[in-house]
Amino acid sequence: MPSIPSVYFTNHLHDSRGPSEEVQKGTVWQAHINHLVIGQNGIMSTPAVSCVIRKIKAVGGIILTASHNPGGPSGDFGIKYNISSGGPAPEGITNKIFEISKGLQEYQICPELKVDLATIGKQTFEVDTFKPFTVEIVDSVEAYAEMLRGIFDFAALKDLLSGSNHINVRLDAMHGVVGPYIKKIVCEELGSPANSAVNCVPQEDFGGHHPDPNLTYAADLVNTMKSGEYDFGAAFDGDGDRNMVLGKHGFFVNPSDSVAVIGANITCIPYFKKTGVKGLARSMPTSGALDNVAKALKMQLYETPTGWKFFGNLMDAGKLSLCGEESFGTGSDHIREKDGLWAVLAWLSILASRKQSVEEIMKDHWQKFGRNFFTRYDYEEVDSDAANKMMKDLETQMSDPSFVGKQFSSGDKTYAVAVADNFAYTDPVDGSVSKNQGLRIIFADGSRIIFRLSGTGSAGATVRLYIDSYENDGQKILQDPQVMLAPLVDIALKVSQLHERTGRSGPTVIT
Repeated sequence: MPSIPSVYFTNHLHDSRGPSEEVQKGTVWQAHINHLVIGQNGIMSTPAVSCVIRKIKAVGGIILTASHNPGGPSGDFGIKYNISSGGPAPEGITNKIFEISKGLQEYQICPELKVDLATIGKQTFEVDTFKPFTVEIVDSVEAYAEMLRGIFDFAALKDLLSGSNHINVRLDAMHGVVGPYIKKIVCEELGSPANSAVNCVPQEDFGGHHPDPNLTYAADLVNTMKSGEYDFGAAFDGDGDRNMVLGKHGFFVNPSDSVAVIGANITCIPYFKKTGVKGLARSMPTSGALDNVAKALKMQLYETPTGWKFFGNLMDAGKLSLCGEESFGTGSDHIREKDGLWAVLAWLSILASRKQSVEEIMKDHWQKFGRNFFTRYDYEEVDSDAANKMMKDLETQMSDPSFVGKQFSSGDKTYAVAVADNFAYTDPVDGSVSKNQGLRIIFADGSRIIFRLSGTGSAGATVRLYIDSYENDGQKILQDPQVMLAPLVDIALKVSQLHERTGRSGPTVIT
């Protein structure tokens, strides 16, 4: 079973109205699909799918991926639908698709229809009621590369990567879909040596590894960077929309800091000089680092629930230019998905402009804006019933009127609760309300503890604990986040009884 191919399509509709307006409103009508556009060899990154949907004005796209809410017998297959804007389908669409699916009585297949996925060009077939039926195979990389050429200064990037004073980079595709994009764009076009990109052949089992760009699952890259041989490192996930950035000697850039640095240096990217900056946004669990940039630069900032569709709504309304999530997703309004390679080229553009190292840029940023110390603890495959009960009991405790104002102490630190709620979001574009987006305990000094529960499949649930605390004392901003946040982690574990309730002694992954 393929793990990472993508498909997007155009169609002709019975209804003469344009797809964008009606699909956005949640109208679903019967359509005859007579033109499929597929990436060569069935492989295309999620950002490239969004790019091409927008370029060819497709009514939407289907992505078959191991990276999105995996289902299937082995938990390694998911199906995702993107609308004509190139972004994830909103709940109004997905809810209607689900309702229709419950009434389906039969479906028809064409097992004898053989498509050559390797050869670029159009293939035409005679299929009942869909005559002719066209399958178009396209270069998986070219349209996306063409888009990036219009966003970044490729001459400056080429000088950075292959000029007389070039830096050494190490890019790990983790055997996901982004490998061919790195090879063609970064190595062939921008001149980085071929051996600077590793694990670039997409594999169904991702080479036996978990393609998650974090310090735990990208440990090979982290260890390689620690040698000091490379100035810049990055890892990418299975479908190419998330990224992790590292500096020399393995200096780790927290994803919350990554989007903040791009925001603070946004004029290093030619695209934003042309479009201007309409606004910034982050998901609620993401640290407040971007808020500090927005405030200093007098930009509008939006705090949304987790999920790229919330950013897409703001982008379509012309309110948003740059956004990010703490889960290693960063992007802009050039497409309607997060974009791993875009984020890496954004960082390289900043390096080229400022002529500093990753670590120097990050430390300068903290000196100027202060630092949000941030960590995330993931408890994976926890018993679903135990996790749900823990969250329910914690919310009950937080809902007690006496909880606000309560003081919690750990070591020599004491924190007073200022806000305790279950985050809800009213979309400023369409007025839709999203509730139950995460339990928040916000203290008087602005520090935050957040709990979120995701996934309730057969493998269990994942409990995520987020800790965020701001510091602008120049003597403290270079401290280790785990040391600085230890009192808040201790308070979070005590107030939730997370370990006792889940039977765990510690998290599966720490970011």
